[in-house]
Amino acid sequence: MDNAEIRVEKGHAEPEEVAAITAVLLARAAATPSAPTHRARRKAAWRRLEREGGFRAPHSWHG
Repeated sequence: MDNAEIRVEKGHAEPEEVAAITAVLLARAAATPSAPTHRARRKAAWRRLEREGGFRAPHSWHG
């Protein structure tokens, strides 16, 4: 295995061990994620205070 795609940095791995870890890595890469994907929001849920007006009238506090 002189020109292999996977290289063992420390120790010695037999060809069967390299094949086993390659099979596991390929299976994990092909698996679909079980968690739902995150959907990006169009607008931030928070407001920057420096962009807010200095005073909000008391009648605007509701709702």
